[in-house]
Amino acid sequence: METGSRLSTEAEMVQRFGVSRTVVREALSRLQAAGLVETRHGIGTFVCEAPANSLLQLDPADVAGSIDALAVLELRISLETESAGLAATRCDAARLASMRRALNDFASHMTAPAGTVSPDFRFHLEIAHATGNRYFVEIMEHLGLRMIPRTRLTATPIAVDDYADYLTRVNREHEQIADAIERGDADSARTAMRLHLINSRERLRRAQGLPL
Repeated sequence: METGSRLSTEAEMVQRFGVSRTVVREALSRLQAAGLVETRHGIGTFVCEAPANSLLQLDPADVAGSIDALAVLELRISLETESAGLAATRCDAARLASMRRALNDFASHMTAPAGTVSPDFRFHLEIAHATGNRYFVEIMEHLGLRMIPRTRLTATPIAVDDYADYLTRVNREHEQIADAIERGDADSARTAMRLHLINSRERLRRAQGLPL
């Protein structure tokens, strides 16, 4: 999609991506705030030239990815908040050990961000397994790696140390979820998961126009 290209209308995006109008508007507003698109009243929304000073941003051609990522997070906030609560009451030692291994693998790839995506997904999938409800697992497996917001971002070069700090915050949130599950504290597990996913949504929003 070239600079100056006109995007589909909100109604067309709703139909094409199967998401709510709210999700479409949110994605477009964030792209507009990042200076990647502009809306001309009564005419439509058009792609702008990407600002030179943005450290981490969505490619103008990835409007679909932005909408999809926000929609997936909207789903995950509802789905995984409850799965964390159920996991806290049903998780056994073997499953908890698998969660911890995923977190250790995440931590070992802090300087190679792409390597954190798979252990991130594994951690959340292990929680789904810990519910003992196969439908949680099936939904998570259907979403796959695309459920991790980092897979929807196009990063321009940023300092490795800065990105490592961001990943450290993500995994600290993971640890808080795992700790609550290990204690068998369902309410705290739900709260920690909900906070983690809301933070993920905010990080995605900031990535559309502001540094992490």
